[in-house]
Amino acid sequence: MAGSRVKIGLLIPLQKNLLVDYSVSNIPIFQGRNIIGRNNLAISDKRVSRKHVSLHTTVDGSAEVVVEGPNPVIVKSGDERKKLSTQDKAPFVHDSSFLRKEKRHSEEESSAVKRNRHILEDESLEKTLQENDNLEQDDVVAIAPTDSQWKPPEVLASCENVEAIRHFCVPKDRLSLIFRLMRVQGLPAWTNSCSVAIQDVIQGNVLIAVLSNYMVDIDWLMSACPDLRKIPHVLVIHGESGATIDRLKKNRPANWILHKPPLPISYGTHHSKAMLLVYPQGVRVVVHTANLIYVDWNNKTQGLWMQDFPWKEQQNLNKGSSFENDLVDYLNTLKWSEFNVNLPVVGNVNINPSFFKKFDYSSSKVRLIASVPGYHKGTNLKKWGHMKLRGVLEECIFDKEFCKSPLVYQFSSLGSLDERWLAELAVSMSSGILNDGSPLGSGKPLIIWPTVEDVRCSLEGYAAGNAIPSPQKNVEKDFLKKYWARWKANHVGRCRAMPHIKTYTRYNGQNLAVSVRSFSFPLNRWFLLTSANLSKAAWGALQKNSSQLMIRSYELGVLFLPSTIQDRGSEFSCTENLILNQGECKSFSDTEVCKTKLVTLCRKGNNGIDSSSEVIRLPVPYQLPPQPYTSEDIPWSWDRQYFEKDVYGQVWPHHVELYANEDA
Repeated sequence: MAGSRVKIGLLIPLQKNLLVDYSVSNIPIFQGRNIIGRNNLAISDKRVSRKHVSLHTTVDGSAEVVVEGPNPVIVKSGDERKKLSTQDKAPFVHDSSFLRKEKRHSEEESSAVKRNRHILEDESLEKTLQENDNLEQDDVVAIAPTDSQWKPPEVLASCENVEAIRHFCVPKDRLSLIFRLMRVQGLPAWTNSCSVAIQDVIQGNVLIAVLSNYMVDIDWLMSACPDLRKIPHVLVIHGESGATIDRLKKNRPANWILHKPPLPISYGTHHSKAMLLVYPQGVRVVVHTANLIYVDWNNKTQGLWMQDFPWKEQQNLNKGSSFENDLVDYLNTLKWSEFNVNLPVVGNVNINPSFFKKFDYSSSKVRLIASVPGYHKGTNLKKWGHMKLRGVLEECIFDKEFCKSPLVYQFSSLGSLDERWLAELAVSMSSGILNDGSPLGSGKPLIIWPTVEDVRCSLEGYAAGNAIPSPQKNVEKDFLKKYWARWKANHVGRCRAMPHIKTYTRYNGQNLAVSVRSFSFPLNRWFLLTSANLSKAAWGALQKNSSQLMIRSYELGVLFLPSTIQDRGSEFSCTENLILNQGECKSFSDTEVCKTKLVTLCRKGNNGIDSSSEVIRLPVPYQLPPQPYTSEDIPWSWDRQYFEKDVYGQVWPHHVELYANEDA
């Protein structure tokens, strides 16, 4: 309907101090009557009606606001404020601002506290610890503008006409083999091909939900995913602290349980982002990269993997798998208080880590790579962090084309690094052997990191930099200059959607690392989607002559290592009334060697791939090979000043809040 109307402009959300609130989307205004309320404001406060006000506009820009709901609103023009009650009207002219009904302001949730919480996202406290405690805080450095005139968003950061994701469509029986990008608002429709929203994940008859994350905004979550209200039992495992925990406790439904895992080492965080959704039919396991907040699920480049698994048959209750062992071992470290529920399938059960052994994960296409806080040694040395990745890759045999091929590290927060630790990480990332038994060889890492210009011209302008919270003292170390590579996402249309996704891989052209095995062994290749940023806190650092791995934080990722393409059987679904039959599946004898090719969306055709191979395309959101920084490129750091205005006419720093103000 809106497509046939004349668009007049945008209704821009403001904070109490009248600065733009970038955490809330603009609302398009069309000629004629526009209804504004709880539906398009994306809030759950019932004092704001679904049809709270109507805005009557004409093509000359004049408008009239009418209060339709039972609660009043405030209209402010200049220094004048006017309270409008039900059915009251007021002219809406240029330089006026519409403010919804004011609510009480919480001193504990002041704007300064919330901004500090956001810029500390993703291990900034750990980075502080890793620096010398006696160093003075670096002086803020100002970057002078090169052009005092800011340009409108539509002429900035133009992408090349490469739209590979437009034609990206994956059959349902192959979705568990890939990850998907999350939908981004404000982009052309083609960019969201085969993408996923939170409503696509939490759906159907969920009996129990375990939501694991760092940051949780319950008000937004319930509004964005109303199905959550129907779930009888919800366990929220979070990394929040301080006044935000009080906010969670106050706003949580009665049937929700909140739990913050133990953090035995200072400056650690619970940073894992995952969901376990229990259905009458089985369990859905989801691993993703987004905090449970509005901006993460709407404005950022994010990734998500999920797969459904059935209940085990009675004769297979004691039959496990690598995926099951990794999952249950990880859940055991979280130490939540078990609770009892009555499920229609199995009766009364205790919901603890062992409960998740009741599901059959034998069809899993990935391995879990987790980090948990602690000093890991002995048999546990290769159980967590980058040593877990090393141990898994050491069992893989790779094509010779990947000998000494480059590595890619892509993430959204940079720890306080040194060259010795980067070399340690590269050994793990480069693990594996060639067909002849020789080592695969170390690969040179490239670090994909947004530039100042990328952030300035992004969908959120400088505000996007709050979710890329690395300080200048971490970013501008001289030895890092040889690693920097540009964030280029033309082919998926996400040049202006700043990355919060974290991925690590090895590539050759548009091919990702592929391994070869006979069917008597697992068939492996790797691409890692994870919550782990590039930091010692997330990946761990070897100590005591490499006999001990110290990790501060909880992280979780999925390593793409399909078991075999010989006979996958059927794809199981918890939310569909059928078993999805697998697509074409070539038949091989037990003695044949089979290859799978893991490629990006930019790979052209199937040249060079023999008929016995299966090609699996991943929506890798950056272009390969990465483009190195030029001498003009400046890596983003959030504690600098930038005077060149962004796409909204703002300079940096300016006041930006993570959550929408209650009184804005």
